[in-house]
Amino acid sequence: MRGRAIHYSADELAWIEAHKTLTRREAHTRFIARFGRNDVSLENFTALCKRKGWLTGRTGRFEKGTTPPNKGKKMPFHPNVAKTWFKKGSRPHNTRYLGHERISRDGYVEISIDEPNPHTGFERRYVLKHRWLWEKANGPVPKDHCLKCLDGDRTNTDPSNWVAIPRALLPRLNGRWTPLAFDDAPPELRPTLLTIARLEHQARMTRK
Repeated sequence: MRGRAIHYSADELAWIEAHKTLTRREAHTRFIARFGRNDVSLENFTALCKRKGWLTGRTGRFEKGTTPPNKGKKMPFHPNVAKTWFKKGSRPHNTRYLGHERISRDGYVEISIDEPNPHTGFERRYVLKHRWLWEKANGPVPKDHCLKCLDGDRTNTDPSNWVAIPRALLPRLNGRWTPLAFDDAPPELRPTLLTIARLEHQARMTRK
């Protein structure tokens, strides 16, 4: 059921149109004070202005060239707000500084090093830490080789925990052609499995 229609006199309508550039709340307050129309709510007043097309001219945006009212003013001090301010010289907790480490989706440690990123041009890039350290100690990983984790802990980046192996060994070590995968084997059996895989690979290469 719709409410009853609200009627306005010609003087009231003329007054509202003449004061349309005021904010709706201010114009409504003045209208009530002038005409005693306590039956007209702010919603009624706003709806009337919209029906008549009496817009305030405000877009809700700062127009080009407008000076913000708080320009040059300091933000009022509040102790709760001050707690969240960055102290001079401090960095956000998520700053990706040189040497920052993270864990990849595959469980490997990545470290930020001082080398340009070839994809983004940024001054630093992330590399696999175990490979980075291994190459510092042993030189570049040989062609067609990869690094294999010996103790099964991919976060153990000590160069002694990684060994360079031909990529062709990976299917054997992953259990593709053997009943026991290298990473699933007890620690005492892993050296034997690696030795067998190397011998079988060498024999296969010799037959070629």
